[in-house]
Amino acid sequence: YLTLGSEGCQPRVSVDPDVVRFNAQLHECSSRVQMTKDALVYSTFLLHDPRPVSGLSILRTNRVEVPIECRYPRQGNVSSHPIQPTWVPFRATVSSEEKLAFSLRLMEENWNTEKSAPTFHLGEVAHLQAEVQTGSHLPLQLFVDHCVATPSPLPDPNSSPYHFIVDFHGCLVDGLSESFSAFQVPRPRPETLQFTVDVFHFANSSRNTLYITCHLKVAPANQIPDKLNKACSFNKTSQSWLPVEGDADICDCCSHGNCSNSSSSQFQIHGPRQWSKLVSRNRRHVTDEADVTVGPLIFLGKANDQTVEGWTASAQTSVALGLGLATVAFLTL
Repeated sequence: YLTLGSEGCQPRVSVDPDVVRFNAQLHECSSRVQMTKDALVYSTFLLHDPRPVSGLSILRTNRVEVPIECRYPRQGNVSSHPIQPTWVPFRATVSSEEKLAFSLRLMEENWNTEKSAPTFHLGEVAHLQAEVQTGSHLPLQLFVDHCVATPSPLPDPNSSPYHFIVDFHGCLVDGLSESFSAFQVPRPRPETLQFTVDVFHFANSSRNTLYITCHLKVAPANQIPDKLNKACSFNKTSQSWLPVEGDADICDCCSHGNCSNSSSSQFQIHGPRQWSKLVSRNRRHVTDEADVTVGPLIFLGKANDQTVEGWTASAQTSVALGLGLATVAFLTL
């Protein structure tokens, strides 16, 4: 004998003797509602109350209560599709306050876990993962606009020399000299972009540390990649630029650096001293992009070295401080 909830709601008549069906509203049959951080939870129970059959006074089963829960997410995008939102620019159509969390992390070679220590030997490859947490927003796609490597964190007026890894709105220019420097294809998710860099250090520099600062941005996931929103790697075999997604011609400008008058090109002219000024001027009204830094990367020497030369007390201190490998930038839309 089966009933639903403490009110004893009866099942519907079923033509299948092996199936019992109940038809009840969420608030019926003594259902209780609870609200958690992420969900609305309606709970009740299915009661099996055995009765003697065929005039017998014995029972062969016990009374059983089976808990039942219906969970509904508290956050989501609901639309009847009568109106299509305009995405030009898409941030102008945001109807509620939400945060975008940009991050840049060092990953292990299998991409499954974050790298436990920021130490490298020359000749090894660094695996970097850029990501954005989009919350309840409509789907977004992440791009790495440009990345620069410096011996000290930016903005530092004394951070010289410097080396561009990604430039010209998504061209991984470091791949022109090292074949291991490339974006991963395909990307694991629209909001994630992975790339590898053959590690290096600056000649004639007393530091054995490296910081990588990247300018990350997002675009609507259904927007077709173009010269301003792309991820392109250089293929040494074919001597050509290839995109992670989109038509190959969006990467043609990588060969000449004429993708647009970007802030990265200005950086290349003026150097790290102008980084903070350029960022504040170019992003005065922009909330869909951020600058994030990973580091310090600490170099121990060549991969086949049995002894490590050049270790200083300051570098050893950096190892202890290197537990914070990634910077996360929160931006409010």
